[in-house]
Amino acid sequence: MNVSSILSSSFAVRAGQRGHWMLLAGLALLLMLVPFGIVPFGEGWVRILALALLYVLLALGLNIVVGFAGLLDLGYVAFYAVGAYMTAWLSSPHLSEHLPAVMALWPNGLHVPIWLIVPLAAAVAALAGIVLGAPTLKLRGDYLAIVTLGFGEIIRVFMNNLEQPLNLTNGPRGISQIDPVRLGPLDFSQPLTLGSFSIPSVVLYYELFLLMGVGAILIGHRLEFSRIGRAWMAIREDEIAARAMGLNTRNLKLLAFAMGASFGGVAGALFGAFQGFVSPESFSLMESVMIVAMVVLGGIGHLPGVVLGALLLAALPEVLRYVAADLRVHTGGRLDAAILRQLLIALAMIGIMLWRPRGLWPSPERARAAPEEMTP
Repeated sequence: MNVSSILSSSFAVRAGQRGHWMLLAGLALLLMLVPFGIVPFGEGWVRILALALLYVLLALGLNIVVGFAGLLDLGYVAFYAVGAYMTAWLSSPHLSEHLPAVMALWPNGLHVPIWLIVPLAAAVAALAGIVLGAPTLKLRGDYLAIVTLGFGEIIRVFMNNLEQPLNLTNGPRGISQIDPVRLGPLDFSQPLTLGSFSIPSVVLYYELFLLMGVGAILIGHRLEFSRIGRAWMAIREDEIAARAMGLNTRNLKLLAFAMGASFGGVAGALFGAFQGFVSPESFSLMESVMIVAMVVLGGIGHLPGVVLGALLLAALPEVLRYVAADLRVHTGGRLDAAILRQLLIALAMIGIMLWRPRGLWPSPERARAAPEEMTP
């Protein structure tokens, strides 16, 4: 191969990458404009989209653990809860009302700004990920899934009962009066008025979550093609071979748990500020199962597929809520709408997995069919 052909191929690759990033930028711009077309039909639909973007952030974090490193984590919602309660403790009057030492220093509550809470929640969630990962380094498959499932349930039970002897979580009643997101003079709990044009509060949250989601996609993309990402994939394919090649599988696994958990902590911090209220019932086992389903349904290890799966599974229950309500009316109220909605979600997921067993948008490597065996 001569120099000119090498240069031409290099320029072609760069042009392809440039076109790829331009397409992503155009898609992000289109998504920024989506809520303005939906607001006339009701702010509730924009709220559904905003929550779907939070699930995208959660699915991207779990994809690092499950998709890149191949570690099945069924307790991922615990890191989501850690981030949410960090926001509740640091931006509400709860601690000042129940802890005399905190009241003496901050009688009106801590009210820490969100731009400090988000990195702190990411750091604390990453530490929780290391605490989870350290005792499970030698576990694989079903055994790892059982341990992580137990970890998620332990966190939920703690949040549900930590009201005695010190009231840290207010038990099942949850923590309210959480400050909304405030960035300088911009208060996300109030509509933004620009001349005669008013942007609703829920649209501001949508745009913030979209920005965080785009940032998470960029981080995930850089991780996937980095040396660490390749090492994670080597562990996923064959841990014994990866260790034989000199990879420090122990540290790499802990890094995967910590990095994935930090995404969950950030999503939880934003969720707490968005809702203004957190309680243990928001972090049930069903939430963990749904996040794992988003990764599997979209395509394990493939960022576009994970985003697609998260958006579909986050929006599908809300769409089916109306279908279930209509079916309940037609059956004279004999069918419970909530149970029927879960049944419809399960049927939809089974149908999709039968139709696309590798996910809706699998990675090119996983989408290829296995080579047929040669017959002598």
